[in-house]
Amino acid sequence: MVVLALTGFSSGCGHGSRNDASSSRSDAQDPGTSAGGSNGDTHRSQPTDSPTPTASPSKETAKPLKDGTAALISCASLDDPYATVEVRNPNDRDAVFTMKMTFKDAHGFTMITHTAQVPVPAKGTATHRAAIAGIGTGRVDQIASCEVTPRATADW
Repeated sequence: MVVLALTGFSSGCGHGSRNDASSSRSDAQDPGTSAGGSNGDTHRSQPTDSPTPTASPSKETAKPLKDGTAALISCASLDDPYATVEVRNPNDRDAVFTMKMTFKDAHGFTMITHTAQVPVPAKGTATHRAAIAGIGTGRVDQIASCEVTPRATADW
């Protein structure tokens, strides 16, 4: 079958002599010759072997991400107008998590709700600092507590 294919190829290119076809065949076999295999089998196995390694990572990336956790490190104050939150990633790959926190006054009323996307390395932690500068220092002194939703939702 290989001889027929090469003969057809050779005659299609204007090389109709049998010597050209046999020399093409022997040249093509040299680089791909392996014990027990023919030239046609060698070239056919290469394209089917190459997609296999690329298929494995796509299966891993298809696994759904587990949600992470978020914990309050410090609340905003006049001395430090930032709330600091630590987000943990339980996954074997880097991910981005959405964390949510609320700033409450002395009466327990929610003054501000803050949501942020935080990139976290695989099996690691990341710190997010939420700036209260946008609301002015006059309101920072009204913040009595900060609450963080303990579940950080895995986005991607």
